[in-house]
Formats: sequence, C-alpha cells, structure tokens
Amino acid sequence: MPETFDHEAALETIPHEPGCYLMKDDEGRVIYVGKSKDLYNRVRSYFQASGDTRAFVSRLPVLLSEIETIITSNEKEALILENTLIKKYEPRFNVRLKDDKNFLSLRIARDHEWPRVEIVRQQKEDDEARYFGPYSSATAIRDTLDVVNKHFKLRTCPDSVLDSRDRPCLQHQIDRCPAPCVFDIDRGEYMEQLEDAIMFLEGRGDELVEELRQKMHEASDDLEFELAARYRDQLRAIEQVLERQAAVNAEYVDRDVFGFYRDGDRVALDVLYVRDGTLQGADSFAYEDQEVSDEAILSSFLNLYYSSEPHVPSDILLPMALSRSELEAFEAILEDMTDHDVEIGAPTSKEERDLVATAKRNAEQTYQSRYEREVQQRELLEDLRDELDLQNLPVLIECYDISNLQGDHIVASKVAFREAEPDKEQYRHYKMRDVDSQDDFASMREVLERRLRKVADGTEEAPDLLVIDGGKGQLGQATAVLRELGLHQIDAISLAKSRDDRMGPDSFERVKSPERIFCPERSDPVVLDQNSAEMHLLQRLRDEAHRFAVKYHENVRRSEKFQSSLDQIPGVGTKTKRRLLKHFGGLDPIKEASIDELTDVSRIGESRAETIRDFFEESA
Repeated sequence: MPETFDHEAALETIPHEPGCYLMKDDEGRVIYVGKSKDLYNRVRSYFQASGDTRAFVSRLPVLLSEIETIITSNEKEALILENTLIKKYEPRFNVRLKDDKNFLSLRIARDHEWPRVEIVRQQKEDDEARYFGPYSSATAIRDTLDVVNKHFKLRTCPDSVLDSRDRPCLQHQIDRCPAPCVFDIDRGEYMEQLEDAIMFLEGRGDELVEELRQKMHEASDDLEFELAARYRDQLRAIEQVLERQAAVNAEYVDRDVFGFYRDGDRVALDVLYVRDGTLQGADSFAYEDQEVSDEAILSSFLNLYYSSEPHVPSDILLPMALSRSELEAFEAILEDMTDHDVEIGAPTSKEERDLVATAKRNAEQTYQSRYEREVQQRELLEDLRDELDLQNLPVLIECYDISNLQGDHIVASKVAFREAEPDKEQYRHYKMRDVDSQDDFASMREVLERRLRKVADGTEEAPDLLVIDGGKGQLGQATAVLRELGLHQIDAISLAKSRDDRMGPDSFERVKSPERIFCPERSDPVVLDQNSAEMHLLQRLRDEAHRFAVKYHENVRRSEKFQSSLDQIPGVGTKTKRRLLKHFGGLDPIKEASIDELTDVSRIGESRAETIRDFFEESA
C-alpha cells in the first residue's frame, strides 16, 4: 500500500459534472460516499490547505487508495443515488440509518366489509388503505388506539377471528363493539363510526366535536334519547382527549421539526412530529464516529430518513441551513413520493425558531441520556470483571437454562446481553437431539457443544462470558466443552439460587442464603452484595433465560398436545388438521363446533364432521 494517496492523478479523471463519489481504502472498502453538483470541485476541496477542515479529511492521504465517481443528470438524481450507495456500503464516515427502522402507524382498510384500526410497522406498496402516523413509540400509538377502540365502537379482532366466531366476545359485552362477527348489524351506521374515527385520527377534532353535537341534538329532537345519550358520552370523551393535546402551532399543518446536537464525533438528532398544529410525538437517533460536517450529517440523515418514513409532511424545519439547490432537490424527491407540496428550510418566524429550539433541547437530552447510560453500563461491566476476576470485559454475555417436566420435552434456551442490555436477535431455543432422559448435565453439554462449535469454526461471534444456571456440576460441563474446543479465551461462571438454611443446629427458624457464583479453579463460591448492580445484572440474565426456556417448553407441550388430540381422530390427516386450524383458529373452537360448522370447512363432508363431533363429545 502506498504511504500517501496521489490525489493529483485521481483528480485528472474526475469531471465537472453532478453525481456521487466513493472514497475507498486499500482493501477496496467504501469509507465515505458524497454527492455534489460539481464532482471535480468537491473532491479537490478535500486536498486543499484551505479546504475541508474535518478531522477525517486530514487522514485521507493515508486512508485512501481510490476515488470512484458516478455521474448523474442532476443534483436530484445524485441525492437518490447517495441514499442507495450509503445503504449498500454502510461507509465508516457516513451516517448509517438502519433500514429496519420502521415507524409505527395506524392502518384502516376501508374496502373491507367491517374495517378496523390496526397497528402496522410498514406501509404496503400499492395499498389503498389509509395510514395515520408516524407515532413516536408503542406507548403513544396504543394510547391513541385505546381512545379509538373505547369511543368509536369498531371491531378490534383480526380477520381470522372475525370469520370463525360464533358468539360475541368481551368487547361486545362491555359495549365497545357491535359484534358484526355474529349479529346482522347496520353497515351504514358502522361506516359512520369509522368516518368519525378517521376524522379524529386526522386531527380534525373541532370538526368532529361539532358533528357529534349536531347528531346528539338531532337524535334528541327525534325522541331517540338512548342514541342521543350515546352521542353525548362520546362527545364528552372526545372533548377530554382534545383538551389533553397541546397545540403548538396556530396553523393546522403537518410538520417535522429536526433538532441537532454534537459533541466531537458523537451526534444526536431528534424529530418532533406536529400533526394539524398539535405536537403528537418525537423520535430520537444517536450516532458515533461521525467525523464529517454538521451539514453533511443532516443531509445524509434526511435522505435516508425519508426513504423509510411512510408519512411526509408539507413542512420540514431544519436546525441549520443547507444549500438552496440541495433543498430544492430534496423537495422534488419528496413531492414525487407524495401528492402535495413540500417545503424544507430553516425557521423564519419566532414560533418556528421556538420549535427548532425545543427539538435541539430534545436532541441534547437524547445525547446525555444515551452516553451517560453507556458510561454507567461500562463501569458496571468493569466492576463485574474485577469482582469475578474475569479475563475479558463481559460486553457480550450469554446465559443458558434447561427446562423439562419429568424428563419429557427437554428444551434449552440461550439469551444474550450486550453492553448489559438484552440482545434479542441472539436469543435461541434448543430441542435436545441426543439426550432423551432427565439429565441436566448432559443436556447442558449438548447445547453448549452445538453453540460453541460454531464459535470454534469461526461462523458465529464468540461471547465474552458464559453464565450457566446451576452450581458446580453445570459449570463443569461448560468448562469441559470450552477446553475440548480450545476456547480458552471465553470466561464461564454459574449462578446458584439461594437456599433455605437453619439458623443453628437446634433451631427450626430458616433464613435464605445469598445467591452464589461459582468460578472455575475456585473452591469457594463468590458472594456479591445481593443488592449490587453486578448481582442484579446476573439475576436478570438468569431470570430471562429461565422465562425464555419455560415459555418454549410450554409451547412445545401445547403444540404436541394439540397435534396428539387431532391425530387420534379417525380419518383426520395432516391436511385436514391444517384446514381445521386455519378455519377455526385453535383447538377449542373445533371442540365446540357443530356438525354444520364443521362441514363449512373445505373437503369435510357430513360423515367426517360427525366423526370429529363424536370424538370430542366422547372425550369430554
């Protein structure tokens, strides 16, 4: 690899055209993607003494081995291409917004006979349904959905339940659903309720209140006092909800407001969601190793953010100025995605500046919360390492648990904590392949061998610490497997639960002993302060592994019980079981189904329906 990059030679091949440039290191990895309306001038600025002053730019002569350019027709195309390239290569010095960051929205399929409001994470392509949001969190969207379900009396069940019910559910009994699944209700009235719910979700609260008040008076004039009372109660409930919503803008506009905070190479951004003049939520993002300018970070963030965001508002307020040509390109891209005009820019009025200032305070709080917590977690892991005399800082910890019932259905779980927080993508379930009796030691060995062989051959990431639920015996299985596979760099401990101890030889009073930690090559267990953060972390791991194993064990037993029940019915094979399950949604509805209901299932005639009905009546 050459010591310095020959930028003069590289510049000779770069045109004065709009497009994107890809900076690559000596291994061919893309480390930065940028865009410009003049590629030559932009790239040249990196190597001028009075040019780009960013920290990573000074290291480019050593980092770079190649600069590749892609010409586009205009700056708008360059923006779109930059988005694609950043997602594809995930360059080290660019903002990297994960593609799986989907935002919670509410969806209404109005073409359904009985539409409902449901929570979704992603808008389907070519979908005619109505979407509302985004919402900042599961809590925010569920609060909104709870209001809709409580006061607009729409069905809440999925289609599979709607199609298979033969009796009304609890929602009907508490007067929250008219039960279209079993009753012949007026669809016109149902759709009126749906339109009121849509009006509420659109933020047209005042209009909805006026409409409900008019309906109440009309019902009263027609002497329909029960209906008038229902409108009255609905009106009061909606007014109370609207009073709790804080208006932040006199104009009834949809607006996203961005806040930005930076400390060195760490950056936090916050987005405030204003819908119809009302602040409805916020979302936060934090990044490390960002050595590019504030404007470049914001530009890349906006580009990636709105490519995965289902709702584009008409107004977007930014915390800093971007070039007018770049903003115009952004606006053109977003307007192509929507059916309305989009205006992007810095605040111009006091009201707008106050909103951006609020977003900035939120971004600063996001930064403080995130990185202060990181420091605390790192200190916790360092204390755990020192207390247990571990080789490694236990950044990735895995905990294992075995679950069985009298030797049947032996299963195991693996849970993982990364930086002292659950990493659920690493959770795993195991069914025993070789162990067929109640032998926790052999079961633990089998699970660890299956997991750690993949570490030994380099196909899976190695944990820093293994935590085994149990005592010395279970720990011995872990250390034996590590030794056999040559994984001496991985630490292992076991956590033994507290037990009842007598106060003395002649005393019947019992006390709980502390939980003990067994470590290899230590004869006595380590006893940590039972209220310490380190002990709490290990207990969380152990309890989570136990919960995960028990839940899986219950599912396995339930599944086998279900299968065995249907397997005993003469003439019911795999395909028939699948059709029954799909039609009724579970075993209990099948047990309760009449012969007529059973014959509604595809390819089940009267004779087979009678066989099924007789089987469950005899086994009841």
